Amino acid sequence: MNYPLVLLQLFSRTVPGIGMILLAFGFSLTAAAQPALEPQLYRRIPIPKAFLVTEDNHTFGGDVRIGDLNGDGRCDFLVYRSNHSGPSGPAIGGFKPCFFGALEMDGTVLWSVGGGGTHPVRPGSVAIHDLDGDGAAEVICFWHQPRGLAPQSRPNRKDQEDPREPSSESADWQSLSDIVVQIRDGKTGKVIRQAAPKEITSRRCQPEAKPGQPRLSMGRRTANWVHQRILVANFRGKDRPRDFVVKLGDTHVAFDDRLNVLWSYTTEWVEYSKCPAYIPAVGDIDGDGRDEVNSGYFLLDHDGKPLWKRRLGDNMDSVAITAWDDGHVRAICSGFGHIVDARGKVLLSLGKSEVPHGQEVRIANLRDDLPGPEMVIRHKGHTPDAILVSSETNRIVSRLQLNASPTNVGMEPVFWNSPDKAALLYNGGWLWDLKTAKGNPLPDLPPPNGGQVHRMGFYHAIPANLCGDDREELVLWDPTATDIFIYTPKPLDQTAYRGYRAGPRQYNPRIMD
Repeated sequence: MNYPLVLLQLFSRTVPGIGMILLAFGFSLTAAAQPALEPQLYRRIPIPKAFLVTEDNHTFGGDVRIGDLNGDGRCDFLVYRSNHSGPSGPAIGGFKPCFFGALEMDGTVLWSVGGGGTHPVRPGSVAIHDLDGDGAAEVICFWHQPRGLAPQSRPNRKDQEDPREPSSESADWQSLSDIVVQIRDGKTGKVIRQAAPKEITSRRCQPEAKPGQPRLSMGRRTANWVHQRILVANFRGKDRPRDFVVKLGDTHVAFDDRLNVLWSYTTEWVEYSKCPAYIPAVGDIDGDGRDEVNSGYFLLDHDGKPLWKRRLGDNMDSVAITAWDDGHVRAICSGFGHIVDARGKVLLSLGKSEVPHGQEVRIANLRDDLPGPEMVIRHKGHTPDAILVSSETNRIVSRLQLNASPTNVGMEPVFWNSPDKAALLYNGGWLWDLKTAKGNPLPDLPPPNGGQVHRMGFYHAIPANLCGDDREELVLWDPTATDIFIYTPKPLDQTAYRGYRAGPRQYNPRIMD
């Protein structure tokens, strides 16, 4: 308890004007620890020892996704690792999933498949979503399958490992010829269906510039290639999202729930840092009941045809499709801080002077004194600097200095008190109130491994309503460590915990972009 603050409040109620007198002597009525900000560690979940691997004397689990895998109304966790780090080691990242391990919130193991791998430096091609509407989510994923081996689930006993399971990387890290696209049963991990379409298997990373083109520091396509993601979408106008899009460097490939290819689109813009969004966003921007894909430099209709193409600034690291002005759904693009409508009309551009490097952009009602929503954008690349933009005026309303973290990425709005109240902002192990510009570190959270393992070793975050009380909790993990952390607001009301409810922020998490 903040006793000085409590005493100030008591004196202020009983002695008129005492608050102003105390303020004059340097006391503050706005302390860093506001009740609305107070987080507590709800659960620390050790990743099962059977899921862990040791690499260079360092033990870790891997990256994590969340969802109700067994249909019991509670959140489960999927740990995965990938083969391949590319020629530049962890700076490139693993992008061929080779291990999955599923567990419940109490640590009970559900299943595992595969083995080996390393921690993906960038979030990879794995998503959890209930495609068929039976209450239990499926795993939508890439799977590393060299030599044409059929993937097999296996017990969690080391002496029963399937000898056919690949345990090492294939020779050609640039190729996706050894990748299959899968839908796995969330309850058992068994493959429901899989496909190896040429739109995926023919893709190849090109680390060098083509003849006549300037050589770039990370290669012509490599910088964009490592950001591979699966995003659940509704391209066919069904009763629920039953499709998904895969982003592979310069190419987007859309699938239905039978793994039929719906469409494929390849962009001509591939130069780092003048390339489309590392991770696209999906949403219905034109109100036709079908999702579009925003990649910053272009907006793809539900059938994969561009609604517009336009080079909007450099470093198109982050994008969104969400409501902005008076509820109108817009394309949000980090480039130079752009707001664009469905026809490509630029409604707002903050400009290169204000946004020289738009690293991350997030949209939510972040201040209860503004009508909202607001846009918070990390506008100077990998730095703690951020600006807040009002949707009412399209102007900057505040400039923020957030806490530093190993990579200065990974901020997320969190509806900490309810969806009807202003969201807090998670950033690098802290929660921030953007009205007061004050933040609190999360208690009992160990320091991340950033700088010890590699520069991307830090806490990823997925806000989620794990307990069903209309407040979002925070799920945190470090891919280079061995635990999953869940934080919940104070006070903890066990009677309000009614079960897990998933939404787009859970099955399409931004994580880092």
